[in-house]
Amino acid sequence: MYIATIPNRSSPPAILLRESYRQDGQVKSRTLANLTHWPPAQREALRRVLRGEPLVAPDDAFEIVRSLPHGHVAAVLGTLCRLGVEQLLAPKKRRPRELVTAMIVARILAPQSKLATARSLGHDTALTSLGQTLAVESADAHELYAAMDWLLPRQAQIEAALAKRHLVEGTLALYDLTSTYFEGQTCPLAKFGHARDGKKGKLQIVFGLICNAAGCPIAVEVFPGNTADPHTLAPQLRKLRERFHLRRVVLVGDRGLLTAARIREELQPVDGLDWITALRGPAIRTLVEAGTLDPARFTETDVGEITDSIYPG
Repeated sequence: MYIATIPNRSSPPAILLRESYRQDGQVKSRTLANLTHWPPAQREALRRVLRGEPLVAPDDAFEIVRSLPHGHVAAVLGTLCRLGVEQLLAPKKRRPRELVTAMIVARILAPQSKLATARSLGHDTALTSLGQTLAVESADAHELYAAMDWLLPRQAQIEAALAKRHLVEGTLALYDLTSTYFEGQTCPLAKFGHARDGKKGKLQIVFGLICNAAGCPIAVEVFPGNTADPHTLAPQLRKLRERFHLRRVVLVGDRGLLTAARIREELQPVDGLDWITALRGPAIRTLVEAGTLDPARFTETDVGEITDSIYPG
């Protein structure tokens, strides 16, 4: 069956529903219905059905106003959900939690300032579906900063939950510091100090990070920019022992952090606390000269266990 348009001289053409058939070796057709008085849309729908086409053409089904990338947003949000990050932030859904979640996802996908992050979430300036998915399209930079203020009093609770999940008795606790330069004059922690990022002549802040043996972040703390590495050790020990309730732990730090003085004054007196660090060049030379350390062992096994009165215990 098909729809045929038959000219009708000066009158409007006739629209007929016809059927083809074969008789005595000839192809003939017969009219099944007169569709002249049908509305054009109805005739077009029947024409599509007869041709095996969809009733509504794809271009007519909907209008594409804007298409926002969503796959990577869904992947990161799904991962955060499986890890229980939202429950760590707050047990119930609330506006600050959604804003913090959005900032975490944005930091993973495209690290940028809070002002740029707010623009990427906005309805008219969105770069992804993140703002729409979390219903935070109306957020501005001030609200993002306010959400970070909301998060700060919850830090101890979040870190304790992470420690309970990722630290066990007798575990390794990795600790190190870094610094970042600071623009402005309003931060009381911004001080001149050793610039690890090479930005000399800038105020800076120092922050230390505790991780488990697999490198999973557990706790972070910010210090004034002129704080020496060894002076940050005591609060981390209190955190591990008092807040995380670990009686047996092995602290791993570099030679600039676990100095001889810190080991003697802060690590050795604590029962159940061991450490792993690196020796400085002069200390290694002393062991070699004393005959305790045989360099040949390291060419064979790359590891050696050494006992010496210089380093008791």
